[in-house]
Amino acid sequence: MAITRAFKNAVHQERRKTPIVVNGDMNVAQRTTADVTGLGDGDEGYVNIDRMRHTVTAGAGRYTCKQTNDAPTDSGFNFCLELDCTTADTSIAADEFMGIDYRVEGHDVQHLKWGTSDAEYLTVGFWMKADAAVAYSVGFINSDNNRHIRSLFTTSTDWTYHCIPFIGDTDSGPNNDFGEGLRLRFIFHGGSNTTSGTLGTSWESTTGANQHVGGGSFFASTDRSIKITGLQLERGHFTAETMPEFQFESFQENLARCQRYFEKSFDYPSAVPTNSLNGMHWIAVPTAGTGNFHVGFPFKTEKRTTPTIVSYNNNSQSAKVYKGSSAGAAAATIDMIGTNGCRIGSNDSTSSAETGFHFTAESEL
Repeated sequence: MAITRAFKNAVHQERRKTPIVVNGDMNVAQRTTADVTGLGDGDEGYVNIDRMRHTVTAGAGRYTCKQTNDAPTDSGFNFCLELDCTTADTSIAADEFMGIDYRVEGHDVQHLKWGTSDAEYLTVGFWMKADAAVAYSVGFINSDNNRHIRSLFTTSTDWTYHCIPFIGDTDSGPNNDFGEGLRLRFIFHGGSNTTSGTLGTSWESTTGANQHVGGGSFFASTDRSIKITGLQLERGHFTAETMPEFQFESFQENLARCQRYFEKSFDYPSAVPTNSLNGMHWIAVPTAGTGNFHVGFPFKTEKRTTPTIVSYNNNSQSAKVYKGSSAGAAAATIDMIGTNGCRIGSNDSTSSAETGFHFTAESEL
């Protein structure tokens, strides 16, 4: 379809002030803006672009994940998430799987009224570009109730806008809490454990064999590539012509929302960790001493839940603090962790007139 889309005749539901999807324009990459290579079996979690979660299990396939300066012409987007197959896997075992998740807190989808007779549609929209026309699958998992729904879509070698409406789940709805209530899942590769059933195009109990029926394989060839940007979720039933426009946020607004789930002291866009004293949290004492030190500090953004804290010294060593010249010798102590801050210190006895530390705080879904 054409790059431009018509919205003037659309009948829109009242929208949230902020989009459901955080970082759908793929602008924020706190962990690193560099390419991450060699991803494969067992690599599960957040890689570079914030809020986009990778899952790869079993198999010999490997790929590189990038934040790439490529997007549809005149779309307003600057970056995309790019996946490039570097090692093919055509002998697919039953338990192989590769996909990208976007996970949503339960309280953020209460307005959908799922679990009632008035359950509303939720439409997913995104731009995608690939190396060939390949069928992949996308859908939702009602995480608190172990239910799912799926759909196939076909990629193109040009940037193409995909708009897929999903009927609301009248059977049950996500819990109204800070936990995972809804999971948007793209599947790009799967063995018979995900392909041997009947595609779950209506809400049903989550059935592995019904997730990727009729879907292709990202690991079919080292020519395989996928680029995605402009990911959005909208309450209501929409087509590509009536889908509400993407809700752009400033970089700072986007970053602050990402920091609810992950925050670092290292300068943006420095990778985690980076050998640097810049940006450390510091304590200076009038004279060199050998006593313990501990300092409480607030996070930039309140976290979703009590985060996991990792401290670093200036040599990128984890569970350490910098203490004068004893860069690698001072073990860190971390306690009093809450959603708004924590305390980091050291019981190291090395004499020093200054101490400091870098940190990460993670409370991802």
